[in-house]
Amino acid sequence: MLDVIDVILTKYNYIIYMSLMTLGLYGMIGKSNLIKKLIGMSVFQYSIFLFYISIADVEGGIAPILVEREVTYTNPLPHVLILTAIVVAVSTLAVGLSLVIRIYREFGSVDENKILMRLKDD
Repeated sequence: MLDVIDVILTKYNYIIYMSLMTLGLYGMIGKSNLIKKLIGMSVFQYSIFLFYISIADVEGGIAPILVEREVTYTNPLPHVLILTAIVVAVSTLAVGLSLVIRIYREFGSVDENKILMRLKDD
């Protein structure tokens, strides 16, 4: 029992990320409202960003600045890649929201089921 508690206390960040990923995936798949789907997509994306940033951290590591003594450096590449991914995620969200606005103007609803029923009737 103590082993399970020890694992939970030492790996709590992975539990949080997996919970956020699951919540985001449920938002994308389980909801019929298009806005809620976009929110689920954003939660899913940002949980992945947090995961990558957390695994890039090196305990006892410092910024990669040249020093006279031997030290452990933290790799800045994952952080740079995540900054690029954040820009792509914001752009994707903006395009998705603009499409939802266009869909609402065309069909008068952002509910996926109502839109599909209207398309089926036409």
